[in-house]
Amino acid sequence: MSKDRFARPRRTPSFSLGEAQRSSAEAQKRRARMSGQERREQLIDVGRGLFAQKGFQATSIEEIAQRAKITKPLVYEHFGGKEGLYAVVVDREVKSLLDRITDGLDAEQPRLMLEQAALAFLGYIQDNPEGFRVLVRDSPVTGTAGTLASVIDDVASQVEYILVEEFSKREFDDKLAPLYSRALVGMTVQVGGWWMDVGKPRIEVVAAHLVNVAWNGLGKLDVSPGLATMSEEKPATRP
Repeated sequence: MSKDRFARPRRTPSFSLGEAQRSSAEAQKRRARMSGQERREQLIDVGRGLFAQKGFQATSIEEIAQRAKITKPLVYEHFGGKEGLYAVVVDREVKSLLDRITDGLDAEQPRLMLEQAALAFLGYIQDNPEGFRVLVRDSPVTGTAGTLASVIDDVASQVEYILVEEFSKREFDDKLAPLYSRALVGMTVQVGGWWMDVGKPRIEVVAAHLVNVAWNGLGKLDVSPGLATMSEEKPATRP
């Protein structure tokens, strides 16, 4: 008779289930030990990633809680809802972007200011692609958080004083500086979004071309520009 008939059946080692239970319990304890500030930072990081990936409308509280491995009430406890979390995420990105650009506007020469501002903006996109995607994606219609439009307006206001000085030197109407500053910043934002997607050329090359358009364009401005179609003589009308 074969000895195999009397061999004891193999059993799963008892420690495997125990280890799994202990591991789960330890993970729960680690989550439970997370302080309120740590939990808040975790949720901001999770929300930032989801808002960048899916946008505000497509992101749900359930998904945020699931990604953070917590319950929905904890999200409401910290932020009052999805809108509150989104507002915090956007406010942080706006501050980060504005701080970079403000630091870049410390040069003495206007052209260097434009170069540093362009590099600062592109540097933010390069280092914080998720943050930039949050700013350019959809936002709550009734939200009060900053948006890319508000960022453009804030940055343009800082660029504006550079142009006022240059316009005065060239005898241009400095009251039009707000128009030109927003045109320049808007151009940079559009180029930055394209550059983030294609990933080339190098940041210095992109900045150089942006400044090339801005500086050389400003250098050859007409004092009193007009539209070609408006300058054409209209045919006389018959009585």
